[in-house]
Amino acid sequence: MKIYDLIGIGFGPSNIALAITLEEKKQAGYGVESFFIERQPSFAWHVNMMLDNAHMQVSFLKDLATMRNPSSHFTFINYLHQKNRLQDFINLKTFFPSRHEFNDYLAWAAAHFDHCCAYGEEVIEVLPEKHGDEIVLLRIRSRDREQVIHERLARNLVISIGGQPRIPDCFSSLRGDSRVFHSNSYLKEIQQHAHANKIAVVGGGQSAAEIFMDLHHRSHTTEVDLIMRARSIKPSDDSPFVNEIFNTDFTDYVFNSSDQQRTEILNEFWHTNYAAPDLVLIEQIFKVFYQQKVSGIERHRFLRRHEVRKAISRPDGIQFVLHDLNTNCERTITYDAVVLATGYNRDHHKSLLAPLTPYFNNLTVDRQYRLCSTPHFKPAVFLQGTCESSHGLSDTLLSVTAVRTSEITQALMSLPNQTTAVQAKRAISSALVYSR
Repeated sequence: MKIYDLIGIGFGPSNIALAITLEEKKQAGYGVESFFIERQPSFAWHVNMMLDNAHMQVSFLKDLATMRNPSSHFTFINYLHQKNRLQDFINLKTFFPSRHEFNDYLAWAAAHFDHCCAYGEEVIEVLPEKHGDEIVLLRIRSRDREQVIHERLARNLVISIGGQPRIPDCFSSLRGDSRVFHSNSYLKEIQQHAHANKIAVVGGGQSAAEIFMDLHHRSHTTEVDLIMRARSIKPSDDSPFVNEIFNTDFTDYVFNSSDQQRTEILNEFWHTNYAAPDLVLIEQIFKVFYQQKVSGIERHRFLRRHEVRKAISRPDGIQFVLHDLNTNCERTITYDAVVLATGYNRDHHKSLLAPLTPYFNNLTVDRQYRLCSTPHFKPAVFLQGTCESSHGLSDTLLSVTAVRTSEITQALMSLPNQTTAVQAKRAISSALVYSR
């Protein structure tokens, strides 16, 4: 069985950026044979949130390569040049392209690596391969859409799988009910509810705000309740000094801080990334409710300071038991459909790595995103997008993606066995054949 120097699980922006970095290192004379495994049948990035007029919340300069190598073929500016749109984009006078265009940029970059990515396969297990008393390889097992199991061997691993939809506990019993769905699948699911009379949007962040406005424009009759625990919708703070927390050097500061200091930093700047829509979008929502006051027709409601205590599946809809945090009173409302814009969990890597947990130190990572392991565990395992608690709020964002892949690549290059990769592969392969 072929042994790869590195296998990446997931092929979204983080691992595409890593593939780019490795390719540029290869052109400079350093070769790492890598392969990536992606669950989706083809490249797609937040495909069900590609709403009309939705724009990026981060500058196009924080693309897959610019912050690491401004002269890279894979910058957003070169993508525009390749597509013959550079002059027109300049005339837009914006740092924030549409989400549709940035998705096209990512797809353009990903297409360069079709030869080393298996789409339509879901990794189901990562197993240790022993040579004597040492773990020298990892066996990555995946399943394709025809339920065929594939196995590949790797000397190192990087996991970049993004977040899994977070479903609040009160909705856990409704899993499988097509009338309740996460924002992650919004565009696909909302088509089944074109004639819904009453829809609830639960959440107070960018996704909730975008979905509210999309529903407002999608139908002139559908009533929408925007439900959140907060007193108001707070805008994201993207002022210059606050934005410095997303600078790459701030990652060093966070990582080198004490646990208490990290917690304080995360709490202080939490609203720069979570439950914080763009100010323009907030103003649009405010205008919708103001126009209702002018017309005297209440079509939508903003149920702030409300908490969903129960969600019950009934033949006539999804019944909410809503608790008003201001009055301490409860009331019931029934909806035809419910959209959960409730964010994401980023801990699925723990289940993937379950067979390897005896070799790790509580799944903690070093500065270069490598999991700390026992001395006899030789493969390097890196995490992308799951290290917010140790590396800061920028970890799940595009802001540090390009530079992070450079740091991971440097860590790979510094591994003591990288200089004798070919000989090691031959020796290990022989040992595996003998042991079987």
